[in-house]
Amino acid sequence: MRLTWLGHACFLLAGSRTILIDPFIPDGILPTKPDIVAVTHAHGDHMGIAVQLQKKTVAVNEVAKYLASKGVPSEPMNIGGSITVDGVRFTMTPALHSSWLEDEGMGFYGGTAAGFVITMDGISVYHAGDTALFSDMQLIRDLYRPDVALLPVGGRFTMGPEEAMIAARYTGARLVIPMHYDTFPVIQQDLQGFKEALERTTPIKVRILNPRESIDLGPEISGE
Repeated sequence: MRLTWLGHACFLLAGSRTILIDPFIPDGILPTKPDIVAVTHAHGDHMGIAVQLQKKTVAVNEVAKYLASKGVPSEPMNIGGSITVDGVRFTMTPALHSSWLEDEGMGFYGGTAAGFVITMDGISVYHAGDTALFSDMQLIRDLYRPDVALLPVGGRFTMGPEEAMIAARYTGARLVIPMHYDTFPVIQQDLQGFKEALERTTPIKVRILNPRESIDLGPEISGE
């Protein structure tokens, strides 16, 4: 599987299928059309271009119904549920955050915020969505054993680096990739200390990506 960070919370997973997570792309350039889109919650910096793409989209029930009203072929689900779409397994996990559909006047409730554990080609990726730290991330470790954790670190609207240090340990992932930072001035972060501290005190590896940078996730990441 090849993982590409497109900036903010947007990732492209390319393997037997191409999955686009949270399609808000800061520079507006989508390198390839996805087979499946996954949306963690309704805020505009995560929904992004989901409506324009008109691709099969996995989302919490309220967001999925909204997207379906816009002609998007949607796969509704909810916290704790799992579905398989075109051979890719999606498990919806909790996230501690708000969710508001913002593009209809004053907006309206967008269901609960969520994360995903996405399993494809033998590799499991946990995209935490926008969230605070919560102790039940340890259940995500015990139940789903993600190989990679994509964790928000920007602070203010999500947890920051200090909380993400604990979240990284809770998830049990071998590799952590920070997200949801530096997009706007209020979430700027210097993550070198985060990387050094986590790698010095745990066996976890931290990869700080530049927007549009890709890495390959092979059998070594899953311990096979």
